[in-house]
Parts: sequence; C-alpha cells; structure tokens
Amino acid sequence: MAITQAADFLATWEAGLATAPGGRALLLHRVARPDVGGDSRALLSLPVGEREADLFALRRALFGDRMQVRLACGACGADMEFELDAGEFAASLAVRGDSLVRVAEGGWEVEFRVPGVADLTAAARDADPRRALLARCVVHAVRDGEPAPADELPDPVQRRIAEAAEAADPGADVTLNIACPECGAPTRAELDIASYLWTELDAWARDLLLDVHLLATAYGWSEPEILALSPLRRRYYLELCADV
Repeated sequence: MAITQAADFLATWEAGLATAPGGRALLLHRVARPDVGGDSRALLSLPVGEREADLFALRRALFGDRMQVRLACGACGADMEFELDAGEFAASLAVRGDSLVRVAEGGWEVEFRVPGVADLTAAARDADPRRALLARCVVHAVRDGEPAPADELPDPVQRRIAEAAEAADPGADVTLNIACPECGAPTRAELDIASYLWTELDAWARDLLLDVHLLATAYGWSEPEILALSPLRRRYYLELCADV
C-alpha cells in the first residue's frame, strides 16, 4: 500500500460504505485507472474483462500477488483453501484483439460490440436481458445482403455471437473449477474480484483507523500526521504504546 495514498484509499473506502456493490466496483476502477481522470462513462464503456484485469492489477499493487481463496466443495461440503496469483490474472484477462466481433452464420452477417460494464448493467434490468444486450451491442446486422434488426437474429446466430464475444473478452466471466482434495469432485465458482478486493480494502481501512485512534490518543497527533508515518514506524509507535 503506497504510504502517500493512504488518505486517498480511506476516502475511497468511506465513499463505498454507502454504495451498492456495482458502485464499489466503479470506485475501485477509478483508483485503478487514474489516467481516465474519474470519467465514469469512459470506465463503464470499457469491456468487462478490461475492468477485471485493472482490478486484479490494483489488488496486486495494494496487497501483493498472493490471493487466499476459500471455497466449500459442492459435492461433499469440505472446506477448500488455495492460492491464486493476481498478477497472472491481470495479464491474462485483457481483451484479445478488436472489441468489435464479426460473425457470419446462415446467411447472416453481424458486427457486435463487446459489451461494456454499462451494457451488462442496463441489460440485467430488462425483462429479457439477452434481447436488451443485443439491442445495445449489435452495430450492424445483414440477412441475405439486406439490413435486418437485431431482434430477428435466430438462436444459432446468437450462440455464435456469444461464443465470439467470450473468446474476445475472456475476463468477462472469471470462473474457477477446483477439484476437491477430499472427494475429487470439481466445484465451479465465480471469482468476483471487485467484491474480493473491497473486502480486503474494508479490513485494511478499519485496521488503519484503529491505529490512528490509538496513536492519536497516546500522542495527540492528527490523522494526517499519523497517515504520513511509514507502516513500519507506525507499528513501532504502537508497540511502544503497548509497553507503557
């Protein structure tokens, strides 16, 4: 955790306390992409896999590569614990190639934009999410040489589009498939990096605020003065307080 940014991360944590999970993911993405300058629309338009890669990179920068994950076996209920590498995920989840996918199937030619975070969020609120997503992301559709609306796409074409979009943006759905060491059965589980990272940030912020409270009580220092201390010096002063 960068010392000079501790106050900024605390502000992000404070803002996220009253925010829904989707809003917390956006807050974290803003921290991960300072080059965007807080432009929410630009971040929400990025492919989902790019956001996931950014959040894994942020997790690596803040807390290191090693991620401890616990999961219950879906077959026998045994508790499984294993490690993941945040750096490997960050490198592997980037969008592969053009964000525009082109599919030809059964007389149809379709150009489809890889969905962004805003597209998935809006589609999820619709009574027919698949139809809503096609309406938002189909750029151009032609049937037998004639323009056609996206809502007329047959199921085989829709499946081809879904397969092509998944291949172009593999990070849009990070699913783990873990074999149980007790019974050997595989268990599939989605890895939500935004939720995982928020949980870690929440624990870090609460621990840091406790440190601030103890040092302010003992020495009368202000919060900015305490946050300016390196973690090593802060821990040393806390040990001195405990010895008194």
